Amino acid sequence: MTDKDAVVKSYVGGGNRELTHPSYQAWSYAALLEGFNETVYQENIQLKPCAYLHNYAEDGVINHAFYSGYIDKAPLFLKSDARKLRDFIKQFVKYGDSSDIMYRIDCGRIKPSKMLADSLASMLKGNQEFVMIDDQKVVYETALSLAKTSNDTNKNVLIVEGGPGTGKSVVAINLLVTLTHLGLLTHYVSKNAAPRTVYASKLTGSMKKTHISNLFKGSGSFLSFEDNSFDALIVDEAHRLNEKSGLYSNLGENQVKEIISASRFSVFFVDENQRVTLNDIGEKSEIRKWATLAGATVSEMELSSQFRCNGSDGYLAWLDDVLQIRETANRQLDGLEYEFKVFDDPNALRELVFEKNKANNKARMVAGYCWKWLSKNDPSQFDVVISEFSFKMRWNLTKDGSLWMVNEESVSEIGCIHTCQGLEVDYIGVVIGPDLIVRDGEVVTVPSARASSDASIRGYKRLLQDDPVNTPSTLDNIIKNTYRTLMTRGMKGCYIYCTDKETADYFKSRIALPLPMEAR
Repeated sequence: MTDKDAVVKSYVGGGNRELTHPSYQAWSYAALLEGFNETVYQENIQLKPCAYLHNYAEDGVINHAFYSGYIDKAPLFLKSDARKLRDFIKQFVKYGDSSDIMYRIDCGRIKPSKMLADSLASMLKGNQEFVMIDDQKVVYETALSLAKTSNDTNKNVLIVEGGPGTGKSVVAINLLVTLTHLGLLTHYVSKNAAPRTVYASKLTGSMKKTHISNLFKGSGSFLSFEDNSFDALIVDEAHRLNEKSGLYSNLGENQVKEIISASRFSVFFVDENQRVTLNDIGEKSEIRKWATLAGATVSEMELSSQFRCNGSDGYLAWLDDVLQIRETANRQLDGLEYEFKVFDDPNALRELVFEKNKANNKARMVAGYCWKWLSKNDPSQFDVVISEFSFKMRWNLTKDGSLWMVNEESVSEIGCIHTCQGLEVDYIGVVIGPDLIVRDGEVVTVPSARASSDASIRGYKRLLQDDPVNTPSTLDNIIKNTYRTLMTRGMKGCYIYCTDKETADYFKSRIALPLPMEAR
């Protein structure tokens, strides 16, 4: 048993793995048919899911009350329940089938049902979080027009570039709802589970899984689909796409290629400055290449309305300059409408984040992945430990999983790049670890300071041997991009603590630079 919704742990494939509960599996398959199989919903065919675990002896785990919500939807039958299963089937199947019902379902056209579309539209209506402004509306209307006119012989690919806070996800969710309402088979796609899980929960108004979850897919879901199976695929955080798919990264050829092939229209929301692992391949040039090979017409647009809350595009430029990602004219932060503070004590930073979170549950702490995930196997352990301040917190990857950014109790845990990228809060607290330090005014990245459990730069030592010329700059970009991403999750403010004092002093010095002599 786990403490995650609809998730159990079982010995599969040579080890203990987390899997969906059998009743959830059966119910979700039925929900998929009810929401997308035209024969099922037009003819009002009744589906009655159940799960039969014919070798499973009663143990109080699989049928625990924690899973009752899904067992009620799809009854569970164990090793000793064959007679009960027979009685269950007899309730609903009383006569022979003379109408080829299974064949008709199998051949049913895949199209979103009106019920599903109406539910989405009503949930989005009046939700201020998804109201579009400025160029967001222009990009949305362009994508909508392309989706309507695309077909098997007129494939279109739209690349939308936009930095943090430009509303990429706002446009993506609006597109998903509208295209579904138009009867076009559309999915929201992301490599990271966190954005799709959070946005699915916001559309349902519940943290529980619903029919709407079927509209949200991982980026490795399209390797086996025939060409043009979908009307539209909306790819958020496209810079995080990988080449291979599957648990062991050994399936498929290329996720960009597979997405473009599987859909008549695809839109990729990209920020190349948020490439944070060695496996990220979703660059604009990669998308253009596969689109051209697929015979698709490529269009490109840009979102530039930075930071919807405060309009603080100046903060982004300042941050790029400070992290030495690119040189900008924003040498100092003083005077910009964005709250930025450097703390000498991580406990004080945490206290302020807790205080900010009381207003609307929109403040969180994150850190660079420089501490091992000890609490994964031993919940009594702490992960991010800074001994000199008696500071200790656990990584967020516990029962909240991908919903860490929105679950109210999770503010007491600390997040990492993998569960916050693509999501935003009002205030973010960032612990900058020893993988990014400043020496004599130069920002230096230290790959060896990353925790061994972090897969972002796994294999970098071999890469350094194979390509000693280019690999250092690649690693440098990944680590700087990681902190750039972490430090732009807060729409109204960012607070930082640096484990290295010289690094902290550097950030303090860049908040307000002294005036030149002639101006004094």
